[in-house]
Amino acid sequence: MYVKFAELPVFDQERAKAFYTDRLGCRVTADAPMGDDGWRWIELGLPGATTTLHFNRRPDEKPSEEPVMVLVVENVGATVESLRDKGVEITTEPQEAPWQPGTTVAEFRDSEGNHMVLSSG
Repeated sequence: MYVKFAELPVFDQERAKAFYTDRLGCRVTADAPMGDDGWRWIELGLPGATTTLHFNRRPDEKPSEEPVMVLVVENVGATVESLRDKGVEITTEPQEAPWQPGTTVAEFRDSEGNHMVLSSG
């Protein structure tokens, strides 16, 4: 079993699309109109993964309080530095996860203020 797509709450689709393609290296797999209000169905493919991301409409610019996604990466420290170099806000530096000894985690925010977690496992 695998996840077909994960929904991310966003307020500004263009800003979010630019963030995920420019800073996280995602590729656009779908971008089509959805009705008359300008909202679009946008799917983004994560590098090296079969999962795609979909932007779910959020009514305002209030960011999520809890993490909306965990990205598992080979090297959390190197990924943090790469994201930092691209202007991404790192909110928690790499550290051992208190809930899972031996696992390194860090946190960052996307263009919409959503909380994201990087994890080594």
